[in-house]
Amino acid sequence: MTTTMSPPQGCGNISADYYLLCDVEAAWGIVLESLAAAGVLVTIFLICSLFFLICKVQDNSKRHMISIYFFFLLGTLGIFGLTFAFIIKLNTRTGPTRFFLFGVIFALCFSCLLTHAFNLNKLVRGRKPFSWLMLLLLIVSFAMVQVVISIEYLVTMLVSRGDTFLDMSAEEINKDFVMLLIYVLFLMALTFLVCMFTFCGSYKRWKRHGAHIFVTILFSIAIWVVWITMLIKGNRVLNNPSWDDPVVAIALVSNGWIFLIMYIIPEICFLTAPLKLEDYPPENDFCQPKLIKQTTGVDNRAYTQDEIVQEHRTPK
Repeated sequence: MTTTMSPPQGCGNISADYYLLCDVEAAWGIVLESLAAAGVLVTIFLICSLFFLICKVQDNSKRHMISIYFFFLLGTLGIFGLTFAFIIKLNTRTGPTRFFLFGVIFALCFSCLLTHAFNLNKLVRGRKPFSWLMLLLLIVSFAMVQVVISIEYLVTMLVSRGDTFLDMSAEEINKDFVMLLIYVLFLMALTFLVCMFTFCGSYKRWKRHGAHIFVTILFSIAIWVVWITMLIKGNRVLNNPSWDDPVVAIALVSNGWIFLIMYIIPEICFLTAPLKLEDYPPENDFCQPKLIKQTTGVDNRAYTQDEIVQEHRTPK
């Protein structure tokens, strides 16, 4: 005699894989999906705001960074969306999504931060920044490495080995999942190292952008250390292997909100800040001040010459 399990409270006639999206007893699923949905809405609003602010940015050094912000927001949007793949149970559809998109999306976000850090290292020293095309090429180049790694893993596992995610043990899945993110960990470490050099320049305002990256990476490293430790060892020590998906989902939502609060929102606020030449040299700093001084000098000399001529013509 076979028994059918009735849906939990709050769920209707849906597949058991989706119960955590609506189960009011297992409240972590509903809480995380609410936070992820709120993150999606905020990220979409910031993307729209970014397009609105393009025409209001006066300095090309700032305008070129809009491409960094745009791809970073796309990655953050993907992070919040990917949270639902870990609230839904592991199956033949969510498995490839988890293994492929997790590393690729985070590689995109950290590639944006790394590219921004490289660009800031030039700006804080008063050097000419990268062009928007160069910034775009750096972002794509850094992120494509993880795309290739993820594709090779999926092809090797699903085609060559003939395995599926459901045939693997939880320990094997977790170890493969973390091993697949080694390049992302390298991007995090490299970004942390590069952004520290942004504090060594002469222009203080650009250092604030470096501080945004530094704090964001610092919190991200802390989150990643915790969830990897819990996924590989902590949950087994506590005899709670069912915590694997909640741990990763919490890490996704937490890191997504850290990206918004610690980095992108302050960056957008500084995007239209008024310029101060002593702290925020514009992109044509090498020529514009000289032309201004030369023009001012000519006007002053002409005005002085008029005074002299007027004095000679005035009868005593």
